[in-house]
Amino acid sequence: MLVSCGEKSNDTKNKSCAENDNLMQYTSYIDVMHYKSGYYVNISNPWNEKSLGEYYLYPDSLDLPDELENKSVIRTPVKNVVAYSSTQWSVFLEIGEIDRVKGILESDYTDNVEIKRLLAEKKIEDVGIETSLKTEIVINLHPDVILYTPYSTVPKTEIGELTGAVMFPFADYLENHPLGRAEWLKVIGFLTCREDDTNQWFNDIVSRYESLKTLCENADKRPTVFSDLPFEGQWYLPGGASYIAQIFHDAGADYIWSDNNSTASLPVDAETVLSKARNADFWRVMNSTNHKFSYEGLAVENELYTYFKAYKDRNILVCDIRESGYFEKSEYEPDVLLKDFVYAFHPEMLDNEDYTPKYFYRLKDEK
Repeated sequence: MLVSCGEKSNDTKNKSCAENDNLMQYTSYIDVMHYKSGYYVNISNPWNEKSLGEYYLYPDSLDLPDELENKSVIRTPVKNVVAYSSTQWSVFLEIGEIDRVKGILESDYTDNVEIKRLLAEKKIEDVGIETSLKTEIVINLHPDVILYTPYSTVPKTEIGELTGAVMFPFADYLENHPLGRAEWLKVIGFLTCREDDTNQWFNDIVSRYESLKTLCENADKRPTVFSDLPFEGQWYLPGGASYIAQIFHDAGADYIWSDNNSTASLPVDAETVLSKARNADFWRVMNSTNHKFSYEGLAVENELYTYFKAYKDRNILVCDIRESGYFEKSEYEPDVLLKDFVYAFHPEMLDNEDYTPKYFYRLKDEK
């Protein structure tokens, strides 16, 4: 596993090494291999057979090999980064490399104290939203790499050509295994030459996650669970092969829609949800509003909610997105997410711990 693909002299041979030298264990959409003193990276395209991109990460302190002159090369450690997603800049922040991030998107949506400070001091710039970038600001940041979020319906912008930056598709959100999504943190390690730190970080996550998963495999009873609230009368439920469905399963619960093979959200009408999930033991809800979440408020919002067993039994599990920093942190804490659900589904498994959920807590009646 430590033999470098750099000993090969052409890309075809490098790619052939991938099966034996892939440094990513759980991901479905990215492979990373040794290439001489750097790395070869291939990012798969989930929408067609074409690759989203092939890149070579190569130390800035070394001369670039002749065969890479016409390749997409990122010199490491990266110096000026524009990060489209909070799941990207949060890793830079965690490993003490946030000074490399010069621009982020949609800063109004973060409550992170450190990021807000850096924005106020103009050490990080808000560069707009993905479909409407503040092009002039991005150009003035002189990024060497732009970590963008690839979507099938949103084309890659021309900002890479305008800035000379390498456009690197950060497809972490496409991963459906919790550990696969978390493993993308290692990519930031490769880009910053901090791979030893991010490898250890990820290995610790795997150890904790797998331990909890194994614990729940021996559960005597598996409660049932469903998810989310309707939007304009339509429920959008996680598919049975989705990220959250996998966490439900690993936490020792049966997801009501587990018989569905989709990884995407399923549009389901309210009547069907009530019919199928009425007797589910638990109900998982994401709260993105500013008003206080409560059983009383839910009843006022929609009487239908009161018909669910999870409502009657006070088994609604809520995550306050902004207060918890869910979208910034949870991707790299799947073990914590898992433990929150284990605590709800199988509290007996954690009898010896004084555990306080971080993301999902059981909603209580107001006093």
